[in-house]
Amino acid sequence: MKFTRMLSRTLREDPPEAETNSHKLMLKAGLIHQVSSGVYAYLPLAWRSLKKLENIIRNEMDQAGAQELLMPSLQPEELWRETGRKEAFGDNLFSLEDRRGRPMVLAPTHEEVVTSIVRSNVQSYRDLPLILYQIQTKFRDEPRPRAGLIRVREFAMKDAYSFNGDEESLDHSYQAMAKAYKNIYSSCSLPVLMAEADSGAIGGKDSHEFICPTPTGEDTIITCPACSYTANSEKAQSRLAPTTMSAPEAAISQIQTPNIKTILDLCNHLNIVPSQTLKAVFYMADEELIFATIRGDLEINEVKLKNILHCSDLRIANDNEVQAAGLVAGSASPVGITQIRKIGDYSINNGSNFVAGGNQEGIHLSNVNYPRDFTVDIEDDISLSEPGHICPNCDSVLESTRGVEVGHIFKLGTFFSETLGALYLDQNGDHIPIIMGCYGIGVGRLLAATIELNHDDKGILFPKNIAPYLVHLIGLNLSDDDVAQAAEDLYNQLWELGIETLYDNRTDQTPGVKFNDADLLGLPLRIVVSPRNLKNAQLEIKLRQDDDSQLINQSDIVPWISSQFTW
Repeated sequence: MKFTRMLSRTLREDPPEAETNSHKLMLKAGLIHQVSSGVYAYLPLAWRSLKKLENIIRNEMDQAGAQELLMPSLQPEELWRETGRKEAFGDNLFSLEDRRGRPMVLAPTHEEVVTSIVRSNVQSYRDLPLILYQIQTKFRDEPRPRAGLIRVREFAMKDAYSFNGDEESLDHSYQAMAKAYKNIYSSCSLPVLMAEADSGAIGGKDSHEFICPTPTGEDTIITCPACSYTANSEKAQSRLAPTTMSAPEAAISQIQTPNIKTILDLCNHLNIVPSQTLKAVFYMADEELIFATIRGDLEINEVKLKNILHCSDLRIANDNEVQAAGLVAGSASPVGITQIRKIGDYSINNGSNFVAGGNQEGIHLSNVNYPRDFTVDIEDDISLSEPGHICPNCDSVLESTRGVEVGHIFKLGTFFSETLGALYLDQNGDHIPIIMGCYGIGVGRLLAATIELNHDDKGILFPKNIAPYLVHLIGLNLSDDDVAQAAEDLYNQLWELGIETLYDNRTDQTPGVKFNDADLLGLPLRIVVSPRNLKNAQLEIKLRQDDDSQLINQSDIVPWISSQFTW
């Protein structure tokens, strides 16, 4: 490709709307064009990289024994109502009607359709195991699209689905996908953390996210430096440090606490620390008011709580809902409460003589102990694990990092197969629900994450496997016929050898502009043809990540490229 024929145009200034480095660089280098909020066009340079990413993904999927197919993005709404996911996705699901008034959806994922396909084609255990995958456009009406391709409304995804007869077979498929994912990220020069993740409302035994560490990421990952325990904050477990609150249980008593509503105010008023208090939080779980109790220095993990309660919707209850139940927000405790369901975190066992609400305005209780003074209907882990807590597997202190999710693998179990009737005949002649797994990679997000971790202050540093072109050829002083001819001949020679080359043949730009654009676009190798070096039959070459360039004889350029790259 010659620069004068290229659609994309680079920008001199940073785009003001860019939120992250990858967003800034992709706009500045002319890789993407925003059509509307969360909707982007991939311009030719980005599209070339995306096709290479797809080829890497396809190669790994094929080697793992998966078969590629293509499913429709437009799907009947009734299929989604059959699984209950029309309501579960809510406003994130794009809905429409066809000309006959039949409700349709633009699919955010394809579990329903792929299960119906397998239901029609798999009959017995002899047809299993099976892994199917596609690279297809998905649609999600995100309320807050952000960071360029990181969170968008329309995106390309590789989604794969495994179908197995038993848990052992599912585990084999799951491990094969995990290995394939690690190979994909390695090919993109992308370091990732494989983190335990939440299984969600559908359930399932195992779930892992692949997280690319970056300060601009949306996800928080909890890690142990000693035993390599790694989990998403929604899933992470931890142990609390041993408490000094081990005094004998004292008699419960009232404390006057006028206008005290928060844990911080309470601690300041009584000169205590938050770990000496019990925090009360009210939730609406679907239509039910829930009373959650946790130690005052901890936060509630709402994902854990939602899964324990098996509810479709979970939100903080408002003051009217709390008051309607005869409760006092800001001065509540589970002591004496019987009218609503109560759930307590394990931390209520870690300490003694807590200060808790008195269920009256301006009153708190001291020396509250569990289970002497109150009971709960459910006792479970509902706390948010944080840095400083103790690893659940060893005695080391947990740490945290931010990151972007670039892949998710998930054991679905039998939810979809049971709901949609995808059964197989086993060796005993019994009809058994097929056990499923699903495995996703957002292709555009993967490109953005790769740029997020592979750039410097001058621009992108494309890994060679996904670079739009391998070589950035620059001609200087192209009004010189010898230079123009040498650059043109080299350009043609490289393409004839299959070496993808972008040729900056502009005659109206200075060397400085051309070099800056080369750094911004970040192709792996820059070759410069100039009058001065051409007199000595030499070319200037520079690897993008290197600070200095070097001279090489014209006749040695192809062998040199062969020694540095494979193509």
